[in-house]
Amino acid sequence: MRKIGIIMNGVTGRMGTNQHLGRSIAAIRKQGGLELRDKTVIMPEPVLVGRNAGKLEKLAKEWEIDHWSTDLNECLAKKENLIYFDAQSTLLRAESVKAALKAGKHIYCEKPLAGTLEESLELAREAAKAGVKNGVVQDKLFLPGLLKLKQVISSGFLGKVLSVRGEFGYWVFEGPTPPAQRPSWNYRKEDGGGIILDMFPHWQYVLENLFGRITGVSCIARTTIPTRIDETGASYNCTADDAAYATFEIAGGVVAHINSSWATRVNRDELLELHVDGTEGSAVAGLRECKVQPRVATPKAIWNPDIPNPIKFRDGWQTVPTTGAEENAFRIQWEMFFRHVLEDAPFPHGFLEAAKGVQLAEAGIQSWSERRWVELPELTLN
Repeated sequence: MRKIGIIMNGVTGRMGTNQHLGRSIAAIRKQGGLELRDKTVIMPEPVLVGRNAGKLEKLAKEWEIDHWSTDLNECLAKKENLIYFDAQSTLLRAESVKAALKAGKHIYCEKPLAGTLEESLELAREAAKAGVKNGVVQDKLFLPGLLKLKQVISSGFLGKVLSVRGEFGYWVFEGPTPPAQRPSWNYRKEDGGGIILDMFPHWQYVLENLFGRITGVSCIARTTIPTRIDETGASYNCTADDAAYATFEIAGGVVAHINSSWATRVNRDELLELHVDGTEGSAVAGLRECKVQPRVATPKAIWNPDIPNPIKFRDGWQTVPTTGAEENAFRIQWEMFFRHVLEDAPFPHGFLEAAKGVQLAEAGIQSWSERRWVELPELTLN
């Protein structure tokens, strides 16, 4: 067995604790480590890093972790810490990633990689120059529903894909009762908040991996809730967008439209749904499920608002069966990154891919500001 030190910076937040620490690293440790091709078993040894000693100590005790620190540089200086992971808020990430690059660590981090495209490309170039393995979380690709959708697309069931319609979001409470289920910095632009910067990187890699490269975007957004209550019970002004409505052009002719909102009440099966129409069939995928309707089973709808609709449209869809084990999406990608670092296995989700997500977010914000279509040139490190 080989122990691998992993510096985990910023995992005291909800996502870092639940998905990365609890359901990924702690889960791998609980099962006895991860077996590599040569039968070596690696055991992740997390080192929790952050600014709040009390939170770190409590988290370490809860998950039976021996090491925690408020001194990132001290942790980076230790050779046994092979990997640096960053789940801090967006505007704090770049500086810490640069420090990890300087220390020669392999780096895996949450998205967005940085607050701007320029800074994201700089990090990608520096990582390439340093020769370290690097990756960004693209968890949606490994959700059971989207894996099923990918199978449907690859099978040719849909024929020529025509369009994609996406709905994402839920109502985030303003506080104090009930308290908000997202951190307050998400709603302050000056702190790196905003639904465009948060969610458009997701839409970039989902759409590109399923349908093709995004070549243009038209977006309009809103700050729908002007004031909220923060974690201390104090009122604050919301300066970032909390709802965005965007249309994406995709190479090859597919048009995708996705509504993203933290100020919407859900009337669908899952918090994220993608409806894909093709010449031979359609599919609706969520986080866990995927339904399909072939051309031959498509009912003939006739517009007649003067009578109750005789067709029960939902009854005409078939559920794509689950054919294998459904693992946590974050854990799947963590195991992929371990194999990338230790076995040189492929890992297509590097810093350049992360920069593409920030590029789309910037283009969306520009489109909203200038009220026009914005084209996206293909990104390279040159």
